[in-house]
Parts: sequence; structure tokens; C-alpha cells
Amino acid sequence: MGYIADIKEEIALIRERDPAIHSDWEVFLYPSYQVMRSYRIAHKLYLKKHYFLARLISQRARRKTGIEIHPGAVIGKGFFIDHGAGVIIGETTVIGDNVTVYQGVTLGGTGKEKGKRHPTIGNNVMISTGAKVLGSFTIGDNSKIGAGSVVLSEVPPGSTVVGVPGRVVKRVCPDCPQKELDQIHMPDPVKEDISNLAHEQSELTSRIIDLQRELKFVQLELNKRCQYFANGQFDPEKANEELMKEQSENKDY
Repeated sequence: MGYIADIKEEIALIRERDPAIHSDWEVFLYPSYQVMRSYRIAHKLYLKKHYFLARLISQRARRKTGIEIHPGAVIGKGFFIDHGAGVIIGETTVIGDNVTVYQGVTLGGTGKEKGKRHPTIGNNVMISTGAKVLGSFTIGDNSKIGAGSVVLSEVPPGSTVVGVPGRVVKRVCPDCPQKELDQIHMPDPVKEDISNLAHEQSELTSRIIDLQRELKFVQLELNKRCQYFANGQFDPEKANEELMKEQSENKDY
């Protein structure tokens, strides 16, 4: 009865998250379904320290589906891999409930260190196409990792991460599950930075032009006063009156 219930749950899960499916029978063809059935068997063997048999099953599943899940990884309920080609999940990875992963995703380590060396993924997380999460840290609940991002540090709950290296560009309610599996409409921090730099450059250019005009006016006035001095005709009061008159007539200066 438990086996049938698991299959029904898997069917409902895939139909909910993949609009391309048209019938329940298609679920049995999905790499995600096939690899997860193998993973559950391999994980039980791994926990009983039957490491060779566990790895044998996981490697056969890898050759069949293109998805490599180490039997030591801990995966919660509602885990779904869309398409799946090139997905790699390391030995000490911990994945929460209702996580969605797309093709080309790597949940890996950063070296040969012992112990916990792979990431911990919270509940209701979406990891988009080609993203790499490398190292022993936590991706908070209800977060999104953008396509092609390389995440090397901890991500707070309710965050959207994009870029290389990945950085948080948006925060939502940490306790609110992601309702949309949207990989495209995400903030572009590089575009925003370029836009801000262009705006600042425009302001600096305008200021430099204003300063050049003021300097030109000062130079003209200084030359005029030097000529008055040379000719012995300089009158300070008259010069100040002329200066104020010229400034009022020419607003640009």
C-alpha cells in the first residue's frame, strides 16, 4: 500500500510542476521518477553500510537517466528534477521538502575536505538551469537560485540569487513559499549597476561643463582686471558693479 501511495504522490507532484505532461502514464518515463526510485533503494543500503551495492545502484541510475545522486545524500519529500540531464548531488547534501531542480544543476563540494562538504537546501527552494551550489552552507527556505548562478556562500530565507558569484538581489517574506517556478523574470544586478554608473557619469559630465563655464568666465574677468591695472584705470567699485551686472545677464554662469 505504501508503494502505491508513493507512486500516486509522485504522479501528482510531476503533474503539478510540469505542464508538458499529458497523462499519468508518462510519469514512469520521467528521469526524475526513475532516479528517485533507485535513490531510495540505494540510500537504504547506504544507511546499512552496504556501500558497494548502494553505489552500484546509483551508478546504474546515472547511466540510465543522466542524473547522479550519491546514495549518502538526504532528500526530503516532494523533490522534483525537471528534465534532469547533468544534475549532480553530492554525498553530504541535505535537501528539504518541495524542492525543484532543473537540468545542469550541481550541488557539490569545493575540495577534498572530510565531513559535511556539500550544501543544505531548505524547503520550497527552486534551483534553476545550470546553477552551481558549491560548499557546506545553507540555502534558506523559499529561495530561488537563478539560471547559471554560482553560489558560494549562505543564502538567507526568501531570497532570489543571481550572478557569478551569486548574490542576493531580492528578498521576500522568508516564511512565504515560492508560488511560481519562474526562471526568467529575475532582477539583473549587472544591468542595474551599469544604469546607475551611466546616470552618475551623466551628472558628473554636466557638472564638469558647468565648472568649465565658470572657469572661463573667471579667466575673462581676471584678464579684464589685469588690463585695467596695467593701464592704471582700475576702479574696484565699478569692477564689482560690472561683475554683478554680467552675472545677472548670463544665467548659465
